[in-house]
Amino acid sequence: MKIQAIALNTFKEAIRDRILYLLFFFAAVSLAFSRLLAVLTVGDRVKIIKDVGLASISVFGVLMAILIGTGLVYKEIDKKTIYTLLAKPIRRWQFLLGKFFGLALTLFVMILAMGIIFLAIVLLHTGKLEGRLLLAILFIFLELILITAVAILFSCFSTPILSSIFSLSFYLIGHLSWGLETLIQKTRSGTARAAIRGLSAILPDLENFNFKTEIVHGLAVDPKFYLFSALYGLVYTIFILTLAVLIFKKRDFV
Repeated sequence: MKIQAIALNTFKEAIRDRILYLLFFFAAVSLAFSRLLAVLTVGDRVKIIKDVGLASISVFGVLMAILIGTGLVYKEIDKKTIYTLLAKPIRRWQFLLGKFFGLALTLFVMILAMGIIFLAIVLLHTGKLEGRLLLAILFIFLELILITAVAILFSCFSTPILSSIFSLSFYLIGHLSWGLETLIQKTRSGTARAAIRGLSAILPDLENFNFKTEIVHGLAVDPKFYLFSALYGLVYTIFILTLAVLIFKKRDFV
């Protein structure tokens, strides 16, 4: 109940954030622009609409998760409300998980709204709805859940600006981690290769959530990959949240 109360309060606080609505506005404009871009571009218009639309949902969703998530804990500390909250019979892990679930709920609402706009545009252009597009949006949301956990982790020990930089770096590295495999193949030193392999095992592979190309172009995907990606996201999110709780427990607010 305590986690639920904190989550609902966080949701109400986040949903009033002007940054959220500003990002949502630009996301909606970007989604609408995808149809205009399809008309002006030579090629398969439907694929362009889908590609640009899904990319817009992903990018603006990440910005929402980072810009709002990195300030959740810091605001409580900066306003000194953290002392009042922790003086109550609320454990620190409950406070942190409440913040996480509150932002997750906020992102769910935003992704749902952007998804409806996107699907409406596709429907107007093609006259039909494709269930696989919902699958692409679902995995975008799962990725955002992980990014949310990362943003909260960094907000436990850093300022919003630095936390945003760290979280954005995490996101970019996660989508470029495939380059480490190429680096491993080109590295001759056994020690260096082992170090890179270790780094590759620790760093996230956010491409596991990226099914946009396959879905837009109608390529077949083994259902096992969907299951693996979902489990990967769950395990990694739990791992990040555990780190956040451990750091937050040891933090001194005096």
